Amino acid sequence: MSYRSRVRGCLLGGAIGDALGNPVEFLSTHRIRERFGADGLVDLLGDPALITDDTQMTLFTAEGLIRADVRGKDVALVVYRAYLRWLDTQHRSGPPDDADGWLAGHAFLYARRAPGNACLSGLQSGRMGTPADPANPDSKGCGAVMRSAPFGLNPRWTVEEAFGAAVECAVQTHGHPSGYLAAGAFAAITHRLVLADLGLAAAIEGTLELLRRWPKHEEVTAALEQALTLDRAATPERVETLGGGWVAEEALAIAVYAALAHPTDVRRALLVAANHSGDSDSTAAIAGNLLGAWHGETALPADWVSRLEGRATIAAVADDLASEFLHGADLHTDDEWTTRYPGS
Repeated sequence: MSYRSRVRGCLLGGAIGDALGNPVEFLSTHRIRERFGADGLVDLLGDPALITDDTQMTLFTAEGLIRADVRGKDVALVVYRAYLRWLDTQHRSGPPDDADGWLAGHAFLYARRAPGNACLSGLQSGRMGTPADPANPDSKGCGAVMRSAPFGLNPRWTVEEAFGAAVECAVQTHGHPSGYLAAGAFAAITHRLVLADLGLAAAIEGTLELLRRWPKHEEVTAALEQALTLDRAATPERVETLGGGWVAEEALAIAVYAALAHPTDVRRALLVAANHSGDSDSTAAIAGNLLGAWHGETALPADWVSRLEGRATIAAVADDLASEFLHGADLHTDDEWTTRYPGS
């Protein structure tokens, strides 16, 4: 399986999970069954099926990583500026005439789809949170973990570097250790799936070893261990024993559990990740990132991908991310590339 297919699978898989869970994000399991029947939600809704802030921020994460690589600048600072461009999309009705870079020129991103309070407040504070002085030090909502898959896709980074970069950028909005360590763990699992060619269980086990080296890892470690050992009945009631996914370690655990329950059937796994009384779009988005990274683009349900809002843009960002990470030095003298991804 090609690296490019895994990168595409990761970003598109996350987006279809996000769009799948979007309509039921704030519904209880009882209400989901009441509305959709005993089996709950069984299909992607809408044409196009709308993404949320989860996919928006993931795209800006990827764009920030490309732009940091173009100029060889500090990753955390350039990704922070990318998040400020995302913040701008939440306050405008459409792209400005002088949009900063290619991604910010796409009108479909200028939509407010229930963004997390910590993401907004952390970025509106006027300062960049750092590991030494994080933004929102008491927040461990899932808004940092859900955007962090791209940190795991750089083949020039070690798994430790992927983990650390995700942490550095997570603390820009989520300063609680469980908030930023879940983001680091997600990036590390993704890195092991894509670049070490491990199965999901092995990728998680290896990441747990890395995670335990960090102070205050206990909540994230316990959540992942529970997801690994929980029986695979995969009913909404079983999913909800892991929590609701509103906080970071629970969102990661639910996504991991859904992917482990149906490791070769992306459609069924994403339905498990979405059908519960919790943060359905984020848990399904993370599950989609993991499964797409593991199995590649061709494993994704084609009928769902074809109805996805912004599909062509998401695929293009994935291709550009892969190109930059594989062939960056050859691209940096190309004026068209550096106009598309200015290094700031």
